[in-house]
Amino acid sequence: MAKHTVIPTPDANAEIIPLLPSVSEGINPEVQRVQVDPEAAEDFIAEKRIGERIKYLRLKKSMGLVDLGKHTGLSASFLSQLETGRVVPTLRNLARIAMVFSKDLSYFFEPEPQTLFRVHRQKDRVRLPQSGVEEPSYFFESLGYLVPDRQLDPYFAEFLPVKAGREPRAHQHLGCEFLYLLSGKLDVRHGDVTHHIEPGDAVYFDANTIHSYVCTGDTPAKAVIVTLQHPVALHLGSNGRGAQGNISSRLRNLNPPSVQRPAAETLPAKKAQRTQ
Repeated sequence: MAKHTVIPTPDANAEIIPLLPSVSEGINPEVQRVQVDPEAAEDFIAEKRIGERIKYLRLKKSMGLVDLGKHTGLSASFLSQLETGRVVPTLRNLARIAMVFSKDLSYFFEPEPQTLFRVHRQKDRVRLPQSGVEEPSYFFESLGYLVPDRQLDPYFAEFLPVKAGREPRAHQHLGCEFLYLLSGKLDVRHGDVTHHIEPGDAVYFDANTIHSYVCTGDTPAKAVIVTLQHPVALHLGSNGRGAQGNISSRLRNLNPPSVQRPAAETLPAKKAQRTQ
């Protein structure tokens, strides 16, 4: 006996949702009713800034729209509209552009890397004294405490006029150090040699060598100091001859500002203010 398939007549009020036969089975009915808002889809595409990324690649290669069109087979007018966001490329056209610049399609959809930018407001910084002494000879403020995994440490330092009979506390650490004197008078002792520094002068030296600072004026000397904590394999001695830096193996005298980062717990929890 022949079997007959009876197809029920759909109710006039029933909601008809078109689905591809190959994917309609096994899908949750609630998922089947999901509809993507066209405006949300446009916003999603705009967030990827595909046009801007294409323009960036083109300008990086010093390539004009006509030149890019010759390589991709797309018109210069279409590419211009694409870069300004007036049209959305198909995957086929996007693949043509990606191949010109030796990029994968994923390049246009991956999250953009966040550039590093931090503002350290003067009102948010913490003034810390020289450590390890009863009467500090200088105070310092970290100018980079908001930057994680930083490669260098910048400080603002204020050196107080030296008191009679007091010797500066010398120290040493790995890497190099840079000092720019803003105001006042300062003596920088590096090894066995003392250098007199005036406002506007800058010094750059191997911090593996023992060094110290003395404010020689009647008013505090203010300076910007930057330390780089990478070891120096070869440095110049006071006589100008090259010498292998073997001091780096000694214990470091943790004495800021030139050698020690301020501990995270001593600084207030401040959020970086984003600057547009």
